[in-house]
Amino acid sequence: MRYTIMNNEKHILITGFGGQGVIMAGDILGRAATLYDGKFATMTQAYGPEARGGACSAQVIISEEEVLFPYIKEPHVLICLSQEGYSKNIGSLRDGGMLILDADLVRTKNISSDVTAYNIPATRFAEELGNKMMANIVMLGFLAAIYDLVSAGALRKAMLTSVPAPTRKINTRAFERGSEYGKATLKSRAKQGRLARD
Repeated sequence: MRYTIMNNEKHILITGFGGQGVIMAGDILGRAATLYDGKFATMTQAYGPEARGGACSAQVIISEEEVLFPYIKEPHVLICLSQEGYSKNIGSLRDGGMLILDADLVRTKNISSDVTAYNIPATRFAEELGNKMMANIVMLGFLAAIYDLVSAGALRKAMLTSVPAPTRKINTRAFERGSEYGKATLKSRAKQGRLARD
């Protein structure tokens, strides 16, 4: 069963550095919600003083009703593609929230037991597919598999309309790789939970 937030609004903060497709991931998520799932969404973005390589983030709010305030203070979901993004924002993750990290780029300490944390080697998977710039798409596939936010079909459609036509096939593979890893992770955790109860 995927992680579900009962609140009407769902707040997602995606962090990383310029060149990782952080803003694009936020845009795809918002498009999936509004264009294909019939929901409301807002997306705000922030860049550091540098362009490529500087810190950046995307704040996405998805709701069944109109979003009145587009800024996030305590995200339900924090996705970190860089150590700086993690260090700067982990303190804002709300109690009971979800943390998703790029396993090869982010190191953690003392994560609250109240947080549901996931690690995925998104950049490594993207590199194996031939382009590390697709780590954001791998991450979206993973998110679609583990979290009841927008439908996987909507997210896939939004991704396909957001990437250049010649790259749609390989981006689809990146999305599927993330999704497969997410499903395998949930299956493994469910098995561990059953063993712990036995």
